[in-house]
Amino acid sequence: MNTIIEYMKRNYKILLVVACLSISLFAFKINAAKDTDPEKDKLLLELLTFVIQKGHYNPATIDDTFSKGIYKDYVQALDPSKRFFLQSDINEFSKYETQLDDQLLNKDLTFFNLTYDRLMQRMEESKKIYKNILSQPFDYNVDESFNTDYEKAPYSKDSKELADKWRKQIKLSALSSLTDRLKMQENKKNGIVEAKDSSNDLEQAEQLKVDIISAEKDKTAASLDKGKPKTFEQLEKETRESALKSLDEYFGFMKDLDRNDWFSVYINSITARFDPHTNYFAPEEKERFDVSISGKLEGIGARLQKKNDFTEISELISGGPAWRGKQLEAGDLVMKVAQGNEEAVDVVGMRLDDVVKKIKGPKGTEVRLTVKKVDGTIKIISIIRDIVEIEETYAKSSVVNKNGLKYGVIYLPKFYIDFENKDGRDAGKDIAKEVELLKAAGVNGIVLDVRDDGGGSLSTVVDIAGLFIEQGPIVQIKSAGKKKEVLFDRDKKIEWDGPLVIMVNSFSASASEILAAAIQDYKRGIIVGSKQTYGKGTVQNVIDLNQFVRNSATGDLGAIKTTTQKFYRINGGSTQLEGVSSDIVMPDRYAYLKMGERDVDNAMPWDKIDPAAYSVWNKTANFNQAIANSKKRIAQSSQFQLIEENAKWIDSRSQDNTYSLNMEKFKIAQNAIEATAKKYKPLSDYKNALKFTSLPYEIDEVSKDVVLKEKRARWHEALAKDIYVEEALNVLDDLQSKSVVKKAIPAKLKKEKLASKS
Repeated sequence: MNTIIEYMKRNYKILLVVACLSISLFAFKINAAKDTDPEKDKLLLELLTFVIQKGHYNPATIDDTFSKGIYKDYVQALDPSKRFFLQSDINEFSKYETQLDDQLLNKDLTFFNLTYDRLMQRMEESKKIYKNILSQPFDYNVDESFNTDYEKAPYSKDSKELADKWRKQIKLSALSSLTDRLKMQENKKNGIVEAKDSSNDLEQAEQLKVDIISAEKDKTAASLDKGKPKTFEQLEKETRESALKSLDEYFGFMKDLDRNDWFSVYINSITARFDPHTNYFAPEEKERFDVSISGKLEGIGARLQKKNDFTEISELISGGPAWRGKQLEAGDLVMKVAQGNEEAVDVVGMRLDDVVKKIKGPKGTEVRLTVKKVDGTIKIISIIRDIVEIEETYAKSSVVNKNGLKYGVIYLPKFYIDFENKDGRDAGKDIAKEVELLKAAGVNGIVLDVRDDGGGSLSTVVDIAGLFIEQGPIVQIKSAGKKKEVLFDRDKKIEWDGPLVIMVNSFSASASEILAAAIQDYKRGIIVGSKQTYGKGTVQNVIDLNQFVRNSATGDLGAIKTTTQKFYRINGGSTQLEGVSSDIVMPDRYAYLKMGERDVDNAMPWDKIDPAAYSVWNKTANFNQAIANSKKRIAQSSQFQLIEENAKWIDSRSQDNTYSLNMEKFKIAQNAIEATAKKYKPLSDYKNALKFTSLPYEIDEVSKDVVLKEKRARWHEALAKDIYVEEALNVLDDLQSKSVVKKAIPAKLKKEKLASKS
């Protein structure tokens, strides 16, 4: 979950005491860094403990209870499916369950070293186990089952029992894939073409709880030859080969993780005991975080993925230097990397993160890639690095005509900001631009969609909320032991004073909740969506740990993101745990699953403070009536009723964890599930009969960019199948003043008349 943050460079007051005290504690020179550097690890523990204890909003007491929490989180993180450690390992580890607090304070790495070494040993042993299992056919006539509730499952008492657990895990995965292959072949034989129903994919994932060892079902169709039907034995063998390939790739990925990666897991098990949003960022993670919050990077503009020992170009980012150069293509394998005229370095077998480091670099510098093309030819491609913008990060808008009126829909994926460049793009500036363009297009209402928006920069929330009110408080911030601070919109200009709807769901968090809460408290717009939002009401600061160590040769120490404040609505309430309750609650397929802050271990409690002084907006016509009308429509909608039924079914499926490994019984169970799932197929087939289009400036852009054109076409298609967006637009209809409606009626009649003539 992304967080509300104010980067340390822009907020010197908070944690100033940490910086001052650190000079005497950490101003010393460290020995040169090594691949495995216990002194660096100890320094990290000392730094993290110190910074969090001094800067956290409510630092936890480091005692035996704290230690037990670390132990539980860490062991679970190392082996969540309980397929590596034996019960004897756990018995050995448990001796340290109440000692980790002391080890932390004493910078003792005994427990980490023990668990790391044992995990490496067990993983190496597991390779032999799965390869042996997949070397011979499974017997699908045996009447046995497997329970996928790993949290409640015991650890294996010995290696024989562990091997049998592996066998059942792999057999379940292979059985699922094999039944799919058999069914597809039978359908092909009978001339039946089954449409891919993406709406059931999530239910299948929920139902099967497919983990990383599962063979990829999407590859099943590709493996079926267009020729004569294959025998059961052939399909069974193909399924095992596919499972073996998936497991080899998984262990190849695990092999890429070095000791530092696992130490980060240990550190984050410590930080999580303060609260769920206090985390350590290793240098690579810090860089990824910066990219995610700014939406830009310096490099060639290509997404990479591991393919066995090779690094494959999976996608070119539209507008980036690689995309502009038209030489590098998706599917190319990177063999060597050279910095300008320097000697090329072989990257076959290299960790993906290390390959990425070599390819990325400052704007204006040259990188030369030796790649193997899809046709097998080898080519050296020169690319000049540049600033690459990741388009998916940024706000976008669409327009739609409905009942003779024109509406705008703005989607905001996150509250992004460029902390390094005050003149760079940020969510506040971009939303203001989109609103201005929609006004110029003559819209009669705006829907601002922050569904699945996990948050981002605090300052941009104030800017965005301020677009819709004259001036006034937006959010209240409180640091531990200090008076509250109220963040205001001080600009009297109102960018948009017309009808406004904010769309949220249970994954709208942090900054999204501040925005929704402010709009709701002012009664400036109507909040529609899930029963409540995620429920994160805390503020984090990202602190560069390198600033605390002078003349260090340890290399980059990374950063710590720690909770320093809590935020409150202007009415005094908190969004912590409770989130923002929608004015209009729309049935949600995942409403009954536990996925909010209130379901996270160690979350901070809800509280409230005094309200700020503010005046409720009184210029929205039909506010209460629009809410009442929407609730009535939803109650009478067969589609929403089906969504509610589907939500209850998904919840019930999540409780089923035992699966038969007997083929006939497995087929019967799957057929029953598929029969029930067909009842919910209308959810994926639904269309709202509305046509969404881009604004004029973007129409010109997509005409020059095939990738952007396809992305917008997909988004517009998704909007045209979105019942939630349709109802949000219905609410905008109900919010219109009588004068606007009167003007719209002739236009609507004229349009209908033209349509009838055609």
